[in-house]
Amino acid sequence: MEVPRPAPLPSRGAGRAGRAMSAAADAAPGGPEAPDPAGSPWVSAVGPAPGPGSSALCWAALLACFSLACAYVGSLYVWNSHLPRDHPAVIKRRFTSVLIVSGLSPLFLWLWKELTGISLLALLGFRLEGIVPATLLPLLLTMVLFLGPLIQLSMDCPWGWLDGLKVMFDPRFWALCMSDMRWLRNQVIAPLTEELVFRACMLPMLIPCTGLGPAIFTCPLFFGVAHFHHVIEQLRFRQGSVASIFLSAAFQFSYTAVFGAYTAFIFIRTGHLIGPVLCHSFCNYIGFPAICAALEHPQRLTVVLFYVLGMVLFLLLLHPMTDPAFFGDIPVCSLSATSSSFSVCS
Repeated sequence: MEVPRPAPLPSRGAGRAGRAMSAAADAAPGGPEAPDPAGSPWVSAVGPAPGPGSSALCWAALLACFSLACAYVGSLYVWNSHLPRDHPAVIKRRFTSVLIVSGLSPLFLWLWKELTGISLLALLGFRLEGIVPATLLPLLLTMVLFLGPLIQLSMDCPWGWLDGLKVMFDPRFWALCMSDMRWLRNQVIAPLTEELVFRACMLPMLIPCTGLGPAIFTCPLFFGVAHFHHVIEQLRFRQGSVASIFLSAAFQFSYTAVFGAYTAFIFIRTGHLIGPVLCHSFCNYIGFPAICAALEHPQRLTVVLFYVLGMVLFLLLLHPMTDPAFFGDIPVCSLSATSSSFSVCS
């Protein structure tokens, strides 16, 4: 074993320089060994190497999100077809391309997985801890929000509750649904792939740069803009005037952005992908609330009362039913270094 040698004494000039450098370091903000203010693993410990909170990686995150949105929408148009979007042949082809893009999209998260040490599946919301409440509570909360439309549908439905339950538990009903390409698109493929790409893949890249709160409202912008592609088909098949088509697209952008913020909130609060997917599927089934029909309903007072009751209960239950304590340790909450956004995860 080598015996360590004593360090040579510094010269008088070197001592003065060393004391000056030490004083300058002490006078600098945070002192010579200032700790990371947030204790964040995102700040590099080796000097100038860019960490995920750096401007370089923030621009990379925005570019990655934009690329994902373009790839998702572009995959719908790789097939040269003159048929409308609801044709079974078009739907089957789009299933193929969208599933390929969605399957490759987690590769964008590989860099963030390497920098944080968090499992890629955990970042994407695929984990077992808290899976039961993450499956039930967000869906129940969304049903509370749509209490008015659900009551309106039950009033207008010719079936009774027992008949509806019999149909729901009939295997032939589900076999019929699974054979319907439009049902598969709206209730299974679109919710799964859109939530995977626009929530599970984008949010872990945006949160280190923007924080949890701003990411909830930034991420849906990519989701809302992605829905503008419907304008192309509506113009091609002349499904209305140009003004009405663009007005409809602006309206669709608005409510898809609001819905995207809601499912982003659910994803962050629960740390699971299953909740946003089920909420997305449910909302696709119910559609946008028919408010005009509710105001003209024979039992208008009752229907409107349930609309208002649903919204009030939703606001009261939003935080209690998405309490992170139900869902265990949420990996995505550890990505933000800003203390102001911890309220989203508490």
